[in-house]
This record gives sequence, structure tokens and C-alpha cells, in this order.
Amino acid sequence: MLSITNLNKSFGKLEVLQGININIVKQGIFAILGPNGSGKTTLIKTILGLVIPDFGSITINDKEIINRWAYRSEISYLPQIANFPSNLTVIEIINLIKNIRPNTKLDKDLIDLFNIKESMNKKLVDLSGGTKQKVNIVLTFMSDSPIIILDEPTAGLDPISLIKLKDLLIREKEKGKTIIVTSHIMSFIEEISHDIFFLLDGKIFFNGTIEDLKVRTNESTLERAIANLLK
Repeated sequence: MLSITNLNKSFGKLEVLQGININIVKQGIFAILGPNGSGKTTLIKTILGLVIPDFGSITINDKEIINRWAYRSEISYLPQIANFPSNLTVIEIINLIKNIRPNTKLDKDLIDLFNIKESMNKKLVDLSGGTKQKVNIVLTFMSDSPIIILDEPTAGLDPISLIKLKDLLIREKEKGKTIIVTSHIMSFIEEISHDIFFLLDGKIFFNGTIEDLKVRTNESTLERAIANLLK
């Protein structure tokens, strides 16, 4: 479904991505992990067409996507920091997204799930960080897209909302969707994901299952296994 071949990107003399190869041929939840500055967000932005690589190939369903745009209608994206006009209300933002994306609908179940009904007529500037993140999650999942990309989706979430997000991701996976997640919360990744791509200094340092990594590092948890990789 998603294939990345020999992807490279530099900003001046800084080599951010170096020979990245990723092949996702099935539905499921896949984690892109790595320390700060490892290239995770840049990699995601190349998939979205927000960053153009220096060379390499990215295909979705065997179709090259670099320098194209129509494929984006098949992707829902939650950025690490979503910047919407702060003077707009939540319902105005929802209606804006609905107008931009024809396959988007206002899902009452999502609004109830993340308990944002009372915030619908509030301006974004008046919302707490956690409530803004819940609004961003609702905006992301309103579109019934086959590919979902989430960059640090747990930021600012309280424990109850975090559980609800986990349950939502599992349900979307069971619908046959491909979900790509980045997070620094290893316990979250361990609960929802099976396969990981670990980036270090712009290169794929490990590609495989969480269990494979635990065996390789002789550790009992993903957090300890990642720490072992970084030694």
C-alpha cells in the first residue's frame, strides 16, 4: 500500500533523511519512532507532500505521489501542532473542514466520545491545550480515509481521553485502515502497534515487530528495548 524507496532529504548541509526504505503492504497500526531530530516529522511531511525529497520514490497503491496532490484525499492527518485561526469557534472549524473535504461529516459519536459538545461554540483561543487536542482528533477522524497519519496524538490528553484514543485506533484498524503513528510514549505504542520503524540520525535503524526488537535487545518492554538501541 505504501512504499518508500531510497528517500533522501537535506536542508542545506543537514542530511535529515538518508536512504529511507519502508514497505507497508497490509493494514494495521505502524509506529515511526526515534529521538528528537531523527527525521520523523520530515518523513511524514514527505508522505503528505509538504516536503519534497531531494531524490527517492514514494508510492501509494503502486502510484508515485511525489509532486502530485490528488492522493491526499485518501489521507487524514493529525499534525504535532495544529494551527487554526484562534478566533474561530470549534463548530466553525468543523464546518471549514467539511467544506474542504467532501467525504467529511460531523460525527456525533466522535463528539460524544471526546466530550467536546459543550465546547462547540467556544473559540479555539479559549480552549485548554487538552481540549484543543481532542478537537484536532475529532477533525482528523471525521474523514473516512483509508490512511491515517498521527504525529504525537497523545499530547495534552488526560488518561480517560488517552484510553478513548486507543480504543478508536483499534476500531479504525479493524475497519482495514492503515494507521501511521509517531509518539514518545512507548507504553502507548506498545498497546496499539505491532510493527515499528525506528529512525536514528535520518536512517532506519530498526524495522520489524515490537516482539522482534525485545528479543534482539533482551528486554521485556518496548521502552527498555528502545533505550538499549540508543546505548
